[in-house]
Formats: sequence, C-alpha cells, structure tokens
Amino acid sequence: MKSLELKIPPALLMLIFAVGMWLIDRVLPMFKQAWDWRDWAARLVFVLAVSCIISGIISFKMARTTVDPTRPHNASSVVTTGIYRITRNPMYLGFLLILCSFIFKLANPILAVMLPLFVVYMNKFQIVPEERVLSELFGDAYEKYLQQVRRWI
Repeated sequence: MKSLELKIPPALLMLIFAVGMWLIDRVLPMFKQAWDWRDWAARLVFVLAVSCIISGIISFKMARTTVDPTRPHNASSVVTTGIYRITRNPMYLGFLLILCSFIFKLANPILAVMLPLFVVYMNKFQIVPEERVLSELFGDAYEKYLQQVRRWI
C-alpha cells in the first residue's frame, strides 16, 4: 500500500471521486431529491472551496515554498499564517468542499458516502506521508504546528 503514497495528485484524485459520484448518480437516480435551493447551495459551497484552495496557494507562494503535494520533501518552510492558522490542509479541504458542492448540484444525498472515502484516502496516502516528511524536515517547529492546528478543520 505504501506504493500509493504521494502518487496521485490530490486534484486528480478529487476529479476521480467526482466521476465516481457522477456514475453513482446515474446508477442510483432513485435517491435524487427535489431541492429548490440546490443550485445556490452548490454555488456557495463551491465559492468557499475555491477560496480555501486559493488562500492556501497564496500562503505557500508568499512563503516561497512548494505547492506540489507529491513532493513534500521540497518544502522550504512551515507555513502557519493565513488560512494555515485554521486548517493544515486548506487545499484538500477545498477539494472536499468541491465534492460537497457536486452533491448539491446533483441533488443526490447518497453521494455523501463518497466524502468519508475521500477523507480516508487523503489521510492515509497523502496527508500522513506529507506529515512524516515535514516532521523530518522541520522537527519541533512542525510538531508544534501539528499540536496547534487541526488536520482538516
């Protein structure tokens, strides 16, 4: 299983999950709901998602550290400012929120079963390996950050 660590870029993984959700929606249309507010909810959650992603990227760029999630060993600093005071993984949180917005857009609540699967996969194959590398690179400074800020929210 270690062969999957840091291999699939998180944005691609989010797209894979979105396609899976779309396929489930096609196979299980009987769970669709008549949510009049679904388009507004989808837009609102999507805007929040993109805000998280962009905030994370801007914070990394300002700190002049890598944004490439498949190469955490290239990190040059621990970013603890901006959105990183609230969540250690704003970009991944943004991807999760995009999947949430897709649930609203499709108006099929059964698709919510995909969200914990996304989180579990991200934790096991992306976040934990990243944290291991960053702990090795930055030692106590990163360990202190892990104690102060939650992984997701």
